[in-house]
Amino acid sequence: MSVLCTGSVAIDHIMVFRGRFRDVILPDKVHMLNVAFHVPELKRSFGGTAANIAFNLRQVGGDPLILATVGGDDFGAYAEWLETHGLRRDYIRGLAGESTAGAYITTDLDDNQITGFHPGAMDRAHEHPVAAVDAPFGIGIVSPNGKQAMIDHAAALKQKGLVTVVDPGQGLPILESDELVGMMRGADLYVVNDYEWQLTQQKTELSHEQACERVGALIVTRGEEGSTLYQAGKEVAVPVVKAERVVDPTGCGDAFRAGLLFGMERDWPLEASARLGSVMGSFLVEHPGTQVPSITREQIAARHRQAFGEDVVLGEA
Repeated sequence: MSVLCTGSVAIDHIMVFRGRFRDVILPDKVHMLNVAFHVPELKRSFGGTAANIAFNLRQVGGDPLILATVGGDDFGAYAEWLETHGLRRDYIRGLAGESTAGAYITTDLDDNQITGFHPGAMDRAHEHPVAAVDAPFGIGIVSPNGKQAMIDHAAALKQKGLVTVVDPGQGLPILESDELVGMMRGADLYVVNDYEWQLTQQKTELSHEQACERVGALIVTRGEEGSTLYQAGKEVAVPVVKAERVVDPTGCGDAFRAGLLFGMERDWPLEASARLGSVMGSFLVEHPGTQVPSITREQIAARHRQAFGEDVVLGEA
């Protein structure tokens, strides 16, 4: 059985300004800002939450499905990348006249960033519903996407009686209180980082206990402090797995969710699933980018054994 990954598929354009924004942007002139940055370095990388989760699921031997919308003319290289790494594209729909979602990030020498995000085809993801998926799957995740798509996908998964994971992430600010509560209600798992959990409570005006009553379980990730699982009135701390080096934390959360979903799809206890998530997150911290093909199942199994003192059975897909 597969896991359905719904959410964004995006291309990141990362530019490096070999200077400092503070030397170019004058504080007393921000009301009439007109600056240009010379950026001799440009790196394009493939990302988007749904694709990142699916890519990492493939790393542990899963066979994920991606439900997303992309540009009609600019997805060729990304499509080839996915195909090369064994990811199915059956439910990635290209929309004529639209661009694939993209982030345009300029970083200076102090690691300050100026980012513009163009949603493009992602804003029409609701036009490509869960009903379009005719392959079997038992669990689906609703990750950051166009607003209506997140709402519709969550409702459709629950209506089908499938295991539903709600992961609004960066999409939280665009959701109204009643929309977010509706997505949470009846979901099997709600997963967010600690900032997003505070934002959830603020936006919904629900207490921790009240919010937990609306979902089957809650996982809050806390960076270097690991994650916390709240289920059936109990609180369980899941430790972080130490990385060998810290290079780039981008995509760590998506890798965590991939490990989590792999375990859930195989009916592991949530704590055991989250432990595999911690292992996957530790590998992503060690590499730049959000889709790292060099990570092997043997490495994942060895690190899991080292961190938790037990073997883990990964997939063979």
